[in-house]
Amino acid sequence: MWKDKVYQKLAEELAVRRMPPGELLDDYLTQFKHHCTPFPNLISMLDELKKEGYRLGLVTNGYGVFQNDLIQALEIKEYFDTILISEMEGLRKPDPLVFERAAERLNVKKEECMFVGDHPKNDVEAARNTGMIAVWKTSPHWKEAEAADYTISDLAELKLILETHEKAMQLSN
Repeated sequence: MWKDKVYQKLAEELAVRRMPPGELLDDYLTQFKHHCTPFPNLISMLDELKKEGYRLGLVTNGYGVFQNDLIQALEIKEYFDTILISEMEGLRKPDPLVFERAAERLNVKKEECMFVGDHPKNDVEAARNTGMIAVWKTSPHWKEAEAADYTISDLAELKLILETHEKAMQLSN
């Protein structure tokens, strides 16, 4: 749900009068980037994957300027070969077309893509339904992601997942 609707609902339910929903939203849009924190091991994992020669893409739902500000604040933009932001693409996860577009821009087959996400439906199930390998980064907000091919609790585990998957692929060929 977009934050403008969230703040409108909060203002109604909590009878917030000191700060109208528009001001709450503006504060969020302009200040969140100063307080966002990456998952543990994000930078080291991206650095390692890039050095290994993996092509990396980022698919995120949200408004273009806001998401770009977060990507800049987290200092991760240079790691990605392509970045797809829902507002700019005119598509939102779980739409399969956004996943297909990411694979196309990376110049790889969908079946060769491994998608890592923390939302069971919008990330994991959607990526799997598109034909990608789905990795669920566990989240305290969700109990499980049934569609996941692999589950990790820390991004540092991704290297082992990639090695395991590559060995399984070699054995099947």
